[in-house]
Amino acid sequence: MLSDRQMQILEAAKRSGRVSVDELAGRYDVSVQTIRKDLNELCEQRLLSRVHGGAILSSGVENVGYDARRTIAAEEKAAIGRAVADLIPDRASLFVNIGTTTEAVAHALLRHAGLMVITNNINVATAMRPYPEMEVVIAGGVVRRSDGGIVGEAAVDFIRQFRVDFAVIGVSAIDADGSLLDLDYREVRVAQAIISNARHVILASDSSKFERSAPVRIGHLDQMDTFVTDAAPATIQHICRDNDVRLIETSPAPADRSQSHR
Repeated sequence: MLSDRQMQILEAAKRSGRVSVDELAGRYDVSVQTIRKDLNELCEQRLLSRVHGGAILSSGVENVGYDARRTIAAEEKAAIGRAVADLIPDRASLFVNIGTTTEAVAHALLRHAGLMVITNNINVATAMRPYPEMEVVIAGGVVRRSDGGIVGEAAVDFIRQFRVDFAVIGVSAIDADGSLLDLDYREVRVAQAIISNARHVILASDSSKFERSAPVRIGHLDQMDTFVTDAAPATIQHICRDNDVRLIETSPAPADRSQSHR
């Protein structure tokens, strides 16, 4: 059984994706040790997962709200977006799928010229629509109310009509063995079609995805050509190196700053 405070902490994690020990101690006027005990009990029940300074929602079947996800690792996502944009030349064609990190990539691409962008992400289409240098093509299908993602067989069939220079994809979670995971099997079908119809596939994901889980498998890291993240654990670095996946870290751990992985 959860206490009232633990229930409230869990609801806060569902709203924002992450809770802080110091912030919770201040909110409830209790010691940090008391909050740590609450978080440990929630983690023992696999409702949350501990991270430095707090905890994150650990559910493998429920995502954090889209607006809240925008605020999680926002600076890291912006840096990843800029790094991905640097890889894409003017006058290229590309897919961009749903996600807050891929949305950050779209914003970083707004100064490019002559891009053709095919997307199942209403947020990406909205951001790019006012720019005359962008030709935006949006997939048809079922619109998810939660995040504006367009999913379903109609979207898959639409994506299969194209063969583009680049694909920029995001995922809900990355397993330690390199499996790329998502929460919605309908979005997985779209992502798989995107991967199959691009000459160069770029995975854009912040490091919080290494701490999450999701039930549906998109594919494996070895199917990517480039992986852009803020920092990757050693196991992921090894997978990239062994499979000739270019790894770009925007904020690598100090010991890794001089290393380049391909």
